[in-house]
Amino acid sequence: MAIALSNWAREFLREDRVAVVSTLNKDGSPHITTIWYLLADDGTLVITTPGRSQKIKNLRRDPRIAFCVGDAGRSISLYGRVSISEDPTLVRQDIEDVVARYVKEAGIRPQVVTTLLQRTPVALRFLPEKVTEFSAARAGSILSE
Repeated sequence: MAIALSNWAREFLREDRVAVVSTLNKDGSPHITTIWYLLADDGTLVITTPGRSQKIKNLRRDPRIAFCVGDAGRSISLYGRVSISEDPTLVRQDIEDVVARYVKEAGIRPQVVTTLLQRTPVALRFLPEKVTEFSAARAGSILSE
């Protein structure tokens, strides 16, 4: 069952940062990588990635994902199951949206999109089933001083 994100989590996830995602290799060991993402208005996390990557091989076998975004004093970890789409229209739209979030220079965005589309990408989407938020300031840590 999907969990609604707090306003703090939504704001934090919309800041300019990347995520670290973890999937499970065939032997049960973690496969960890950084990735660009987008938080949709409904709380869905949107990721695009090459369709032949290790994380996709892992997710086709076991759709569970762990997703973490953080800085020195704050973090949010989200857990869930992804759906994988190979629909070219959806994949292209998701790539365009993610590129618009991360590539600040609008003039080079079409070139970045074209390059990413050459990697036979897929789109991943998931609504978190579990969310863990941490803020040093809220925890009373010395980091907040």
